[in-house]
Amino acid sequence: MPTTIVPPEKLSPAIIKTNGHGTDLHVSEQNQVFVLRKQGEFFYETRKTPQLPSTKHVLIQVIATGICGSDVHYWKHGCIGSFTVKEPLILGHESAGIVVRLGSDIKSLRIGDRVAIEPGMPCRTCTFCRSGKYNLCDEIHFAATPPVDGTLTAYYTVPEDFCYILPKHISIEEGALVEPLSIAVHCTKLANIGIGNNVLIMGAGPIGLLCCAVAKSFGASAVVVTDIVDSRLKFALKYAATHTYKMRPTSPAENAQNILIESGLPSGADVVIDATGVQSCIAAGIFALKKGGTFIQAGLGATDISFPVGELCSKEGLYKTSFRYGPGDYALAIELLASKRINLGPLITNSYEFDSAEQAFVETGKNGGIKSIIYGPRGIVPGQV
Repeated sequence: MPTTIVPPEKLSPAIIKTNGHGTDLHVSEQNQVFVLRKQGEFFYETRKTPQLPSTKHVLIQVIATGICGSDVHYWKHGCIGSFTVKEPLILGHESAGIVVRLGSDIKSLRIGDRVAIEPGMPCRTCTFCRSGKYNLCDEIHFAATPPVDGTLTAYYTVPEDFCYILPKHISIEEGALVEPLSIAVHCTKLANIGIGNNVLIMGAGPIGLLCCAVAKSFGASAVVVTDIVDSRLKFALKYAATHTYKMRPTSPAENAQNILIESGLPSGADVVIDATGVQSCIAAGIFALKKGGTFIQAGLGATDISFPVGELCSKEGLYKTSFRYGPGDYALAIELLASKRINLGPLITNSYEFDSAEQAFVETGKNGGIKSIIYGPRGIVPGQV
């Protein structure tokens, strides 16, 4: 299906008319949702529109939601690690929408604001939260992680400080991709990428491509991207990569040697980010790592992975794992968009109406395109009774 991106001003006249004026918008009492009943089985349901949990929450009308690999994994397999779909679950966590209701203590948002949603709500009081690592909070309620429902709904409640106002030139569809962009920001910050660094990114899926773009915006001089799909490598070179390499059916060590030769990095990469979770790619990345370099594990694959630990130790390489995002990552992602240092639009290759959500999952599960968007229910127009 071809992409049909809708400019923000075309979504609804009511959105523009009320944006920033603080007038209440009509909210339907019926909340249309798209639910994973169990592994491989979806259905639609109408639920009651959620009430605000506190005076510091807002109600968002969800306009666009990106499909993440984790959504597809829950649909296909019914679980990710220890997180199992035991009860019907609303999927989706990469979303943007319109503020349609305010809690009484809201100060930074107004009715009609277009916002990106940060979908993980931590407890705010545990040791991890108080030390600035709320992504590791044991009590976090993360959208579409069982048993917490996600954002493939008409309406969704969010704390005020987990909503990020979109720059005017950013479409609502791009706003949905602030979530994966924030993952890439988190990975890149963990690697301390700076001016002049040479970076190797294993995998040209959405996260790999976004890591590529963020690394380049942070000042990396060489950004090498690998994959096994020609079309993705071609896109990566147009998008942000300086070099690409198609992985070959040979040993990880030989692939690493070829990567370094073809990209002109004889001493290795200062930073390697694996966005595949594939054992052979992880191993090749370690072989390609420069002595004293940093390896970031962003991709998740099999529970148990074997990799050449001796090679990593002999290089005194630093191996770090990355989990979601933390304080400042969403804000920095928004700033990268506001300054036009990163463009999310080209990543959106497919879009689907709400009543075609299952088709969106089927096509995404076939690795169709790069990023797919599902629009919220179209029958609801902010401001219309």
